Amino acid sequence: MRDILIVGGGYAGFYAAWNLEKLLRTSEARITVVEPRPYMTYQPFLPELVAGSIEARHVVVSLRGHLRRTTVVPGRVTSITHADKKVEVRMPDGSTRTLEYDIIAVTAGAVSRVFPIDGISEHAIGLKTVEEAVAVRDQILTAFEDAAALPPGPERRRLLTATVVGGGFSGVEVFGEMLALATSLLKSYPEIQFSELSFHLIEANGRILPEVTDKPGQWVVEHLTQRGGIVHLNSRITSAAGNEVQLSTGERYASNILVWAAGNATNPVVASHTDLPVDARGLLITRPDLRVGTDDEIVEDAWAAGDDAAVPDLASPVPESRTVPNAQHAVRQGRLLAKNITAVVRGELPRDYLHHSLGTVATLGLGHGIFQYKSLVIKGLLAWLMHRGYHVLAVPTWERKFRVLLMWIASFLFGRDIVSLESVQHPRAAFLEAIPPLATLPVRMPVEVPRAG
Repeated sequence: MRDILIVGGGYAGFYAAWNLEKLLRTSEARITVVEPRPYMTYQPFLPELVAGSIEARHVVVSLRGHLRRTTVVPGRVTSITHADKKVEVRMPDGSTRTLEYDIIAVTAGAVSRVFPIDGISEHAIGLKTVEEAVAVRDQILTAFEDAAALPPGPERRRLLTATVVGGGFSGVEVFGEMLALATSLLKSYPEIQFSELSFHLIEANGRILPEVTDKPGQWVVEHLTQRGGIVHLNSRITSAAGNEVQLSTGERYASNILVWAAGNATNPVVASHTDLPVDARGLLITRPDLRVGTDDEIVEDAWAAGDDAAVPDLASPVPESRTVPNAQHAVRQGRLLAKNITAVVRGELPRDYLHHSLGTVATLGLGHGIFQYKSLVIKGLLAWLMHRGYHVLAVPTWERKFRVLLMWIASFLFGRDIVSLESVQHPRAAFLEAIPPLATLPVRMPVEVPRAG
């Protein structure tokens, strides 16, 4: 009986645990997943969640609902000491718990790459979790509601201004979906004109979407600009204090919404709190078979996959290249991780990870998209349909696929739901308003009861 500990319940961790349950007999291993959230988030759907095309619970998969034989620990791993085969876990109540293991699989996932810029911690929202995507959507809807009640002027312009930082896939996709949502809202808010919308995409480099070639990337910039978006290339945000965005180019403007999608950073537990070997970027040094180590030296009983693993890309013609951190690789690495751990437990040899890219596809808003596979480039409606088709097949479990399809059909037939639920972030507000102040409460004088006799 081996104790297998999986750090993180994202793509790679969930698929590894899910497949280990199918491959290993109950007498062979006990499986534990440590994950602070009770679900796996299918992050490619977050931009559509922002746009209201998908309901929040449909982009997550319950860990306990699908991992029947796995022990799910609702905590966050804060350190890994492989020499002792122990991990420290911070539990929801703040206490620390030590877990021991025989085999560890590190699939902790990446975190948002954030720079020390004034105002970012106070105003910016990331795009890694369902909570963040819902908050962005509610902010847009609330902004329209508030702006419609104001006369034209600086405050109304600020409410209708949004900024996305980062021109990678996440940033471009959420920017396109936000732009599509805002444009569609104009039908319900006749007080607001299209010319009053001000949506900015900020990218530090001279191009966006580094996963596609130059010409398709330029087309995306032109396409977003034609739809009313403002794309700032070769620009960095230098301050966001007081809801005023300042750029390295000297431009400044008031922005109501600030979405941070400026790339990934290695999970701190991998970068700084483990004795497992990491490279200069803080990623776990990983062999092609997903074991931690090098070609010459293997770290026994240690495995890694996903965004925090520097897995050699055997399909790339470029020497010493590593697989890029995306869902395409994380899902497949998670599956192979389960197969290889099973093989080693049974005394067999693991297989190397080899995956030829299926191309890159991005949504740019309802009915808009781009797809590239080598020299083949598809734009517009067909690319958008390909994006939806690929991801509805990729999202785990048939139950989730069915729910997403039903939501898409409902949105197509009846349009987006434009109700903001920002108030759910303050669930006791209405109750507290109903409580009268103590000074207004009637004063009841004690009643004297006459004594008998």
